[in-house]
Amino acid sequence: MWQLAIISFVLCFVPSYQQFPRLCATREVLRTKECCPPWGGDGSPCGATSGRGSCVDVEVPDRPHGPQYPFSGLDDREKWPLVFFNRTCQCTGNFMGFNCADCKFGYFGVNCYERRESVRRNILHLSRAEKTRFVSYLNLVKQTVSRDYVVVTGTYQEMENGSNPMFADVSVYDVFVWMHYYVSRNALLGGPGNVWTDVDFAHWAPGFLPWHRVYLLHWEHEIRKLTGDMSFTIPYWDWRDAQGCDVCTDELMGDRSPHDPSLLSPGSLFSSWTVLCSRAEDYSNRGVLCNAEKEGPLRRNPGNHNRNVVERIPTSAEVEFALSLTDYDTGAMDRSANMSFRNTLEGFGDSQTGIGNSPRRGLHAALHVFMNGSMSSVQGSANDPIFLLHHAFVDSIYEQWLRRYRPSPSDFPDSDAPIGHNGDAHMVPFLPLHRHRDFFISSKDLGYEYSYLLDYNQRIAESMGPYLEVLQDVWPWLLIAGLCGGILAVSIAAAVLTAKRRYGGPSWQNVRKWRNVFALPEREPLIRGSEETKHHNYQTAI
Repeated sequence: MWQLAIISFVLCFVPSYQQFPRLCATREVLRTKECCPPWGGDGSPCGATSGRGSCVDVEVPDRPHGPQYPFSGLDDREKWPLVFFNRTCQCTGNFMGFNCADCKFGYFGVNCYERRESVRRNILHLSRAEKTRFVSYLNLVKQTVSRDYVVVTGTYQEMENGSNPMFADVSVYDVFVWMHYYVSRNALLGGPGNVWTDVDFAHWAPGFLPWHRVYLLHWEHEIRKLTGDMSFTIPYWDWRDAQGCDVCTDELMGDRSPHDPSLLSPGSLFSSWTVLCSRAEDYSNRGVLCNAEKEGPLRRNPGNHNRNVVERIPTSAEVEFALSLTDYDTGAMDRSANMSFRNTLEGFGDSQTGIGNSPRRGLHAALHVFMNGSMSSVQGSANDPIFLLHHAFVDSIYEQWLRRYRPSPSDFPDSDAPIGHNGDAHMVPFLPLHRHRDFFISSKDLGYEYSYLLDYNQRIAESMGPYLEVLQDVWPWLLIAGLCGGILAVSIAAAVLTAKRRYGGPSWQNVRKWRNVFALPEREPLIRGSEETKHHNYQTAI
């Protein structure tokens, strides 16, 4: 444990890059609206001197969006990121990041030349050491305050157009919690209780799957940089046909507390976690943004949910039905979409008929409801680390659909989707900037794969991992036992040969003499007299 403590202490000082960049959260930058930080390698903005990128004007397409959000100029997320920045880094080649310091997804090395495909694996197939490492990494990023990025706690108007910056320090983990809150929060129209609820820049529309794909990729990216483990991948939980939360153990994501069924077991690292940005109704009533302060313990009560909304964990048949839908999205491209793969997988299309606005939640949404705690709130759901396992599996279903129908990125809706979801819209609130249609492609093009989508032989090898680990742990004892058994066998054989030489051939008389050599005296014979012939199979049966 002391080694892990030292490593954790050292890793707290490893730089990390994401959003909001700390270097862009100053009064000067907000006033100029130019977020082009220097790359540490040469000190030039965006690493321009080294040819990594350049500072350019942000181009936001002016394509019409759907009628779900009837306002303009009221929300900081509209036409992201123009309210905050109109110039950002545009990276060249395989470089990426808000200052072009990182590599694009799937590329590694100092100059981002190394192409590598990572494999996301079933969490139940991880070895014991891999499970421990995963939980330790999550706890590390939860406890490590970011040095390089902050989260916004006020609107641009409240900041007096940048003159009074309103940002907060949070942990690496909680930056992602905040991002999921911020992208899905209600629009503030001014004053307490005056909000618009029919808006979400990452849910209920075509961008749902690409947005969460980018979200997980950045998650993976940050954990790799913080830990130095470039082989790390987010595992997935294949929840199809599960009878309960089989990852809810203290070895993994935390068992149920024996004292309060809505809390986690004291034996789990996650029982000490606190949540933030989880009180959506309170923020709306007060007409404010989440201030990133701690809001109590992580909560979860799987299975004790509203059965009128979700009957059970989704099944394999329901997943296959969603995959049978050939249209990515349809109609208004929101929760009302019929026979839409996106809407059915997201859980607002009926998982047996594909009809939109279903009164019951299915697939993705059903699992959130089933967890019945922090996970059941859209804005606060990322507080529960099960979120990562769940969305990795949702992403794998998205990947299956992409491989089955092979759409072109140009097939992604380019207009009339709910606000923020058109194909060329920049995803809120990512810096560096990403467009939805750029992630309407196979995971293989982004440098990762799912173990259960591998070919048969590769799947077998992957699933044997835990058993091979057990074998590795016990093989010294098996070797010792084998050696002892061998020595005993050789000793018996030697004794038999010695007895044969001593007592001659195999006559019945000599056999009796040989038996007498090894026979032990029977103090209390089990069977006596005539009973011996009547029950000749007794000892065999025993």
